[in-house]
Amino acid sequence: MQIEGRNAVKEALDANLTINKVMVDKNLRDRKDPLLFLLTKSRIKIEYLPKNVLDKKSATAHHQGFIAQCVDFAYSTEEDIFAEAEKRGEDAFIVLLDGIEDPHNFGAIIRSCECAGVHGIIIPKNRACTVNETVIRTSTGAALNMKIARVTNLKDSIKSMQDRGIWVYCAEVGGKDIYKENLNKPIAVVIGSEGKGIKPTIKNMCDGILTLPLKGNVNSLNASVACGIVIFEVLRQKSK
Repeated sequence: MQIEGRNAVKEALDANLTINKVMVDKNLRDRKDPLLFLLTKSRIKIEYLPKNVLDKKSATAHHQGFIAQCVDFAYSTEEDIFAEAEKRGEDAFIVLLDGIEDPHNFGAIIRSCECAGVHGIIIPKNRACTVNETVIRTSTGAALNMKIARVTNLKDSIKSMQDRGIWVYCAEVGGKDIYKENLNKPIAVVIGSEGKGIKPTIKNMCDGILTLPLKGNVNSLNASVACGIVIFEVLRQKSK
């Protein structure tokens, strides 16, 4: 897996991701660059290359002089997510993604979840975006600080959480006004795919539907925007 950009490489280093080597713009070699100092201190292999060579190797055109070659992303388990909540001494706060396929949306969701203190994200193994270079870059490295689990069946995950006393809500139209619902409890929120929303079979399993009041003519929001609004309302209530 290739990680590009100063912040993303720094996050990979902080997250103890296995980095095989970092390709660096040779113009940075003689500068007192803090990231270069950290890479050297961590004994990461550095290969200095001309900028035009890095440009050709870059998949994003935004490498900022740093391209790291790392092992593939290491997914967590559901138990890891529950353990994270217990370690923090907090009620569970989890997000489930039902078929998010756009890596930019996925990355933005991860970034919002990390900022809001979500303990983990659960995604299906099939018909959904995986954690890739674009996701990590879009999340500005937050993906490397977030526990993300891939499961065969989201319905099994929902049932498992409900058995643990976690309330599972889906974010969809036609439900209760999110600002009038008590969300200060162990909670998981399901966010649907960009085009089809949440599958009816999953929606029917949820304990409730949270709806954002909309004033405009468009009756839906981008998945990452909706997720951000919902999880920060949960955080607001939990912070009272």
